[in-house]
Amino acid sequence: MDTIIEKKKGLKKKHIPFIVGGALFLLAVGWLIFGNHASKLNVDKSRVSVQDVTKGQFNDYVRIPGQVLPINTIQLSAIEGGMVAEKLIEEGSMVRQGEVIVRLTNTMLNLDILNSEAQLAEKQNFLRNTQVTMEQEKLNLKKEKLQLDMDVDRKKRKYEQYRQLYNENLTSKEEYLQAKEDYEYAVNGKELVVERQKQDSIYRSVQVDQMEESLNNMRQNLVLVRQRVDNLNVKAPVDGQLGLLDVEIGQTVATGGRIGQISVLSDYKVEASIDEHYIDRVKQGLDATFERQERSYALRVRKVYPEVRDKQFKTDFIFEGERPENIRAGQTYYINLQLGQPTEAVLIPRGAFYQTTGGQWIFVVTPDGDRAIRRKISIGRQNPNFYEVTSGLEPGEKVITSSYDTYGDVEELILK
Repeated sequence: MDTIIEKKKGLKKKHIPFIVGGALFLLAVGWLIFGNHASKLNVDKSRVSVQDVTKGQFNDYVRIPGQVLPINTIQLSAIEGGMVAEKLIEEGSMVRQGEVIVRLTNTMLNLDILNSEAQLAEKQNFLRNTQVTMEQEKLNLKKEKLQLDMDVDRKKRKYEQYRQLYNENLTSKEEYLQAKEDYEYAVNGKELVVERQKQDSIYRSVQVDQMEESLNNMRQNLVLVRQRVDNLNVKAPVDGQLGLLDVEIGQTVATGGRIGQISVLSDYKVEASIDEHYIDRVKQGLDATFERQERSYALRVRKVYPEVRDKQFKTDFIFEGERPENIRAGQTYYINLQLGQPTEAVLIPRGAFYQTTGGQWIFVVTPDGDRAIRRKISIGRQNPNFYEVTSGLEPGEKVITSSYDTYGDVEELILK
């Protein structure tokens, strides 16, 4: 009879993989919960720049390059179009107001003058003829009035005679009435001629005034046409230095066409291009300074141009007080533009880290100096030397301000 062998209880070989897997899972969970996940990077301490976080006065200014320019530039344009006949002054020469720079010719303009003169002479002849005709008409009316005056006197005498005879019954009533009617007709005719004289006098006055006005307009037009000939001489509108003169002999220039410019050298200004980041803060009247030959000179914002090009906007500065010696157009000055009053702030020196972080985070060195931990910060204003830290750092801490280009997304640097 066979004996039944009972199976032994306990750990079996097939259970081992499950046990090992469970242990590894528990280790992984423990590492995720309690482990340090921060990525680390070993960095040579001698290759980074470590700076102190300090508290002090923050000078709110920006440093910008500016170029010296004449205080004003006048565009030189042709008032009258024509062909360039002569260039009397070359570029770079000093000119006086009213001095002829370029002479133009215009044949059509000369024809316009001849036509205007002919029309004026024709109008003058017509006015003279009209005046002669009016004078003759005036004399005829006077002669007619004299004739009527004599006729009225004669018919008046005849009427009075017939009235006397009629009252004495020495003539017929019909003859008396005819004499009376002839006299009254002559009186009415005389009144009509007198009224016509008045109306003709008024009409002649109005007509002569109109013709005189027309002649005066034609004379003025002729003067203007002759002035246009004078405008063919392009003259300097102000004293200054002739800059660009973009015309050649034989070239045709249109009316109003720009041919050059004159720089007014009575004073100078400085023109600078500023990053658009500051466009809301740069205003007319702000103070600025620059140094030249170990001396400081003052400037003031004269004009801020609203247009932004290539992420920059233009600003004009004028000198306040003394100017540098031997100042010349085209020189470059490095200007410190004051944007606000100095204030107390937490400061860190400027560095290449800003190009990577945008001022949103920085590596802070631990007190033992062996590590640097990534930390979020906020940066407000900045000047050529410092950043203003508004949160995230305290005075006395140390930070890495050199470039972060090779650090990637690491959270901790091991300084060796």
